Amino acid sequence: MTDLTEQPTHEPQGRPPGVERGGHGSVLTYLTGLGFAIVLTLASFWAAGTHLVWQPAVPVLLAALAVGQMGVHVVFFFNIGSGPDSTNNFLALAFGVFVVGLVVFGSLLIMANLDANMMPSMDQLMKMQR
Repeated sequence: MTDLTEQPTHEPQGRPPGVERGGHGSVLTYLTGLGFAIVLTLASFWAAGTHLVWQPAVPVLLAALAVGQMGVHVVFFFNIGSGPDSTNNFLALAFGVFVVGLVVFGSLLIMANLDANMMPSMDQLMKMQR
């Protein structure tokens, strides 16, 4: 017969690196994340300032480095992993990103509409009268 009160000895899967059961990372985890963030930031500045990368590909490279930077922040600083403990945190993060994206996209749409419907400037009015 097995004892049901024994705790499993293996660590549950899906937890971010260095995160204990309480949900906070260790100092080593934060320093590792800081190191990755610094390297990705320096790589972004290098990619924007060098001529070694094909110039039309620079925005794509910067976008890829930005996505990597977001991944580092989510895993190492927000402590969100793929385990069931992080489901609510991930959904809250996804909702926050959705709301921010909606606000930014809506603001750009409104500003573009205002720009299209704006009255011409005084110089253009003077040219139209001549």
